[in-house]
Amino acid sequence: MSRFACFFIAAAMLSGFFPAAQAQHGTLTVFAAASMKNALDDVDAAFRAKTGIRVVASYAASSVLARQLEQGAPADVFVSADTDWMDYAVAGKSIDEPTRVNLLGNAIVLIAPNDSKIATVAIGPGFDLARLAGDGRIATGDVKAVPVGKYAKAALEKLGAWNAAAPKFAFADNVRAALLLVSRGEAALGIVYATDAKADPGVRIIGTFPADSHPPIVYPVAATAAAKAGTADYVAFLRSRAAKTIFEKYGFRFLVRPSA
Repeated sequence: MSRFACFFIAAAMLSGFFPAAQAQHGTLTVFAAASMKNALDDVDAAFRAKTGIRVVASYAASSVLARQLEQGAPADVFVSADTDWMDYAVAGKSIDEPTRVNLLGNAIVLIAPNDSKIATVAIGPGFDLARLAGDGRIATGDVKAVPVGKYAKAALEKLGAWNAAAPKFAFADNVRAALLLVSRGEAALGIVYATDAKADPGVRIIGTFPADSHPPIVYPVAATAAAKAGTADYVAFLRSRAAKTIFEKYGFRFLVRPSA
């Protein structure tokens, strides 16, 4: 290749003549809350089919991901299961704040293994979760850090059920780990997102927590401060009608006006 050709290619890449994703080898890295796995895998597949850009997703508790970003872990997009951990990432300058948007909503539910004899219950003030669990354990995320656990504790405190039930809890590193404890029969009950319960045939929903018993469940998304040039197209796709259809299929509420 001639010296002039090499110069032209280099200049074209720097000027944006070639697509940004091509210049970045066609791969984006997304850090996303564990509860998003099934839905986001499908969204990412649809994005790749449309653009040819591969998305590598890393799923974990939002708290873990936010701290990894703080420590310099390479990612282009962060999707948190609550606003607190997105705020944390913003404060640590890990996030490109103008790209932030509240994308999805969810609900928390009480689940039991499919073969459990526990009947459907109405969850409200005076709800006796400790009595319902009996000698069994109750699984959810770590109430000090994992969003689903924080939502669960807030709801139970408001309903007057936390103090009695607290000793029966088994705290997991993320919501999917809590779901697995119930699905395997290692916990009698669990508090997870409605979307998680829908994704696992080994559990059934026996009650839904009132929306006003806990802070609104909001999933914000944003590009990271170190995002590749092609990231904006992916964030835009998350807001598209195509993505909305997929997210709603899995039970999420779409909180933004969808783009084309």
